[in-house]
Amino acid sequence: MLRFEAEQLGIRIGRVVICSHLDLCINAGENWGILGRNGAGKTTLLHTLAGLRRPDLGSVKLDGTPLTCLSRRKIARQIGVLLQDHQDAFPASVMETVLIGRHPYLGPLQWEGAADYAAAHEALRAVGLEGMETRDIATLSGGERRRLGIATLLAQDPHVLLLDEPTNHMDFHHQIHILDLLWQRSRTEEKSMLLVLHDPNLALRYCDHFLFLYGGGETLQGTAAEVLTQPNLERLYGHPLQALQGPRGTVWLPG
Repeated sequence: MLRFEAEQLGIRIGRVVICSHLDLCINAGENWGILGRNGAGKTTLLHTLAGLRRPDLGSVKLDGTPLTCLSRRKIARQIGVLLQDHQDAFPASVMETVLIGRHPYLGPLQWEGAADYAAAHEALRAVGLEGMETRDIATLSGGERRRLGIATLLAQDPHVLLLDEPTNHMDFHHQIHILDLLWQRSRTEEKSMLLVLHDPNLALRYCDHFLFLYGGGETLQGTAAEVLTQPNLERLYGHPLQALQGPRGTVWLPG
């Protein structure tokens, strides 16, 4: 089973310290949530874990091998990233976009084959975009474009999914559908997920482990039962919270 870890990780942007000497180990099948205030560095941490940004200290490893020692193709077969925002610089169809997820498996100048198209069609079906293969991505709503990003990751089929605000622009129905889908894949296929979320209630519903970014390099990590306490959350967000009991457990509301 794949092991994804950060060892003595140090990240800063200018004078802002995001984490210092952070050790993090994410095992197959675990779902981690990263929580913190705006500007705490959640996105920068995710980019560093994906190998898109070099850490100031320490390293990120796949099964004990630093990402810096692996080719981008090999990393792309193991790690999938959903960025917070999409910048579509060129016109493309829905199908052309979802097939990007298959590129790590193609050789130089190799075209997509029947298996790649099958994976793309299945991914679009899973996120509810079937029948839209020929649509120009510029005509999609924000929520549809977000689901297309998820479909591209599903077609890529990595072992580790790093997701920055995966439910941006989605209504309640699609938020739950997409997170249910990702959670089920992590369970049945032993994939690891690391999600940046602003809503602690969605995070609590789908994550079994958490990493809190308090600022100034201070972090807290552990299982949901260990770290999701009222004092920890109130300190994290700098705001009083009220706990309510819902049908799926505790729900946190601003006090």
